[in-house]
Amino acid sequence: MTPDPLTPVLTRRWQSPRSWSIDTYEQLEGYQALRTALTAHPDQLIQLVKDSGLRGRGGAGFPTGMKWSFIPQGATGPGAKPKYLVINADEGEPGTCKDIPTMMADPHSLIEGCIITSFAIRANFCAIYIRGEALHPIRRVRRAVEEAYAKGYLGKDILGSGFDLDIVVHAGAGAYICGEETALLDSLEGRRGQPRLKPPFPATSGLYASPTVVNNVETIASVPAIVQGGSDWFRSMGTEKSPGPKIYSVSGHVERPGQYEAPLGITLRQLLEMAGGMKDGIPLKFWTPGGSSTPLFTAEHLDVPLDFEGAAAAGSMLGTTAVQVFNETVSVPWAVARHLRQHPRPELLRPR
Repeated sequence: MTPDPLTPVLTRRWQSPRSWSIDTYEQLEGYQALRTALTAHPDQLIQLVKDSGLRGRGGAGFPTGMKWSFIPQGATGPGAKPKYLVINADEGEPGTCKDIPTMMADPHSLIEGCIITSFAIRANFCAIYIRGEALHPIRRVRRAVEEAYAKGYLGKDILGSGFDLDIVVHAGAGAYICGEETALLDSLEGRRGQPRLKPPFPATSGLYASPTVVNNVETIASVPAIVQGGSDWFRSMGTEKSPGPKIYSVSGHVERPGQYEAPLGITLRQLLEMAGGMKDGIPLKFWTPGGSSTPLFTAEHLDVPLDFEGAAAAGSMLGTTAVQVFNETVSVPWAVARHLRQHPRPELLRPR
């Protein structure tokens, strides 16, 4: 399949006036997917996301519907453990800038996705964990949550469905390791963020030792579109094993750095065309497909499909699709040394 870079799904509201407001969101079909979802059975929503093939957009690419299905649903009533949804909005990987623009330009897509996801996994509490330095997104998402409460999309008996949900926006302390889901959970609980030993996994013993789903912002913001369009529509974009659209953060020596939405499987050659080509016409030397933690690609990899399988088959990782582009004026050892000096976890950048 030849990727079509001109079909906006995740970014379609970004250019609208006051795109972050609930009024603009509702004018552009916002919260219609929620109304549809609340008429379905939670298990139907989980199966819909499974059928769509949506994979985690935080770097690992784990099937989202499968992760949701791991949550035990048998125990109910007094004494049963609550279920939680946690949104990983830490976004600390150098070069990555997709979740912060989403929260700034279209925070209600995240909130609507949170409500639908929480309904599907039977959770009545959701925490959105945002990197502490990202002050503006924190304020914007908190304001969007307030707007959703005021309109009856959050709180008790949402839209008369009998479903209750509370969302809390939590500001992290800026620790890179809290981008790892179990370290993030420790931080949410008020402890120093450190990865937990697995098993147990968050699905059975996550936040406060209760069943928990942890998903990335972009993953959850994709959910309303899937509910609206259906699994077949979602699979019509991307590749067979990596379907759907993706936001690629293109930075470095390109004419127009920025966020570019395209179906998974697009190539750097196509992304460079969208970004106006190499800056000043100086040829490409090397680039990262997913941030400074991913093995480097060179000009020989211009046509590698940028999906989970394609990047791995070529010897790197898709990661967070932080595409950092370097031209022939840059020394590879210098760039790697700079990454080592600036990266908050330099041990992750050891030669592979």
